[in-house]
Amino acid sequence: MNDDADSYDIAVIGAGPAGTAAALRAAELGAAVVVLEAGRVGGTCVNTGCVPTRVLAKAARLMRETRSADDYGIVVDEPRVDWPAVVARVRERVDAVRSIKREAERFAAAGIDLIHEGRARFVDDHTLELDSGRRVRAESILVCVGGRSRRLPIPGAELATVPEDVLSLTELPRRVAVIGAGNTGAQLVTVFRSFGSEVTLLDVAPRVLMASDARISTTIAESFAAHGIDVHTGIETVERLDEHDGAIRLAWREDGETRTVDADVVIMATGWPADVEDLGLDRAGIAVERSAIPVDRYFRTVVPHILAVGDANGRDMLVQAAQFEGEAAAENAVLGANRRTPHHLLPAGGFTDPDYAGVGLTEEQARDRDPSCVVATVRFADLDRAVIDDRESGFLMLIADRRRELVLGAHAVGENAVEVIQSVTTAMAAGIDVATLAGVRFAYPTYSAVIGNAARALLHADAPALLE
Repeated sequence: MNDDADSYDIAVIGAGPAGTAAALRAAELGAAVVVLEAGRVGGTCVNTGCVPTRVLAKAARLMRETRSADDYGIVVDEPRVDWPAVVARVRERVDAVRSIKREAERFAAAGIDLIHEGRARFVDDHTLELDSGRRVRAESILVCVGGRSRRLPIPGAELATVPEDVLSLTELPRRVAVIGAGNTGAQLVTVFRSFGSEVTLLDVAPRVLMASDARISTTIAESFAAHGIDVHTGIETVERLDEHDGAIRLAWREDGETRTVDADVVIMATGWPADVEDLGLDRAGIAVERSAIPVDRYFRTVVPHILAVGDANGRDMLVQAAQFEGEAAAENAVLGANRRTPHHLLPAGGFTDPDYAGVGLTEEQARDRDPSCVVATVRFADLDRAVIDDRESGFLMLIADRRRELVLGAHAVGENAVEVIQSVTTAMAAGIDVATLAGVRFAYPTYSAVIGNAARALLHADAPALLE
């Protein structure tokens, strides 16, 4: 035991979504809790990730709406982007979101100590030391440190920009190359293309948005092409970056040949490893594997009183997953419980143009489990609200078991797709059967009415969806 250390029941490393949820739940259960945060509270998503990206997506959507204003008899000049003003707006909205979260006030109200004295590192399996030299001892330690962007280990990688540094660009680039066609890359190419940049997108994966249902990937890739984005998937490798005539030349290998493109900015959206390299985990008896902390189903490491949640364990790197995991891990640490989280009910999506989202099993996963599962897809083009708004691109696909009782998965592309999928997620969480969902009355005209259309299509097998 370290007599010079402050002692607590629970020490939480990190004040992002996972750490905040864990600390508040542990305090609610009666534990003495301390939160150790090296930077800003709120985590990556609020400060440099999904919140600023969503504000950029809002600006991109305004550009789209302005360009189509003439279709509605509204005469406007060609819009232009004032990049410094966009950046200022993003930062102002980030601050506004942070102000309503009030993590520090919530911690104080719950009796939780919040310590801002630098990085916390393990001294042993119960003791942490901060950059200030202060030591904290706890019966259980929850590692909730979040993640960080990864640069490809290629020559010239230092010339690239990572997603969280996009707002540091001094001007809107005329030419942008994005490496990585996952959620972050897909949203960034949408934003920059809407702002008028020439955009190239590269990925070694065979399709964009590999984590999504294949139908989503196909539809979003088609939308990218229609918007003039130069998409290259299934490339062999990214070879190098070089300075060339005041630009950055990006070279990659595709179809046995080296290809290049010159860009003003190259963004590497190429992974999000857990930020665990400098925690002294070895001194606690824990080894990092594949850039994350291995845990069991209950978020316990090989040292049972040390738990890892959120990005730190490398599973579902989503805010909603982190919050679930944080609460479950707190209960497991304080009560000695064995709580897991329903990862199959984690909706996720992105703000591209159009949006996309999904929850539960993909069609491929569902058919692997049961080839007799039932799948129904309805088009946004047959939805009154989408026709009214001239947003007819997209679909909603529902997947049910062979008896057409439970919804196993839902996947959508289209205007308000994320909100549509959230509604389906609520129905899935409540265990609502397909027949009940098909009978729900939706306000007219709304995008969510597509849910009833798809549920009725499921009941009628391959028959066309009934109209609103």
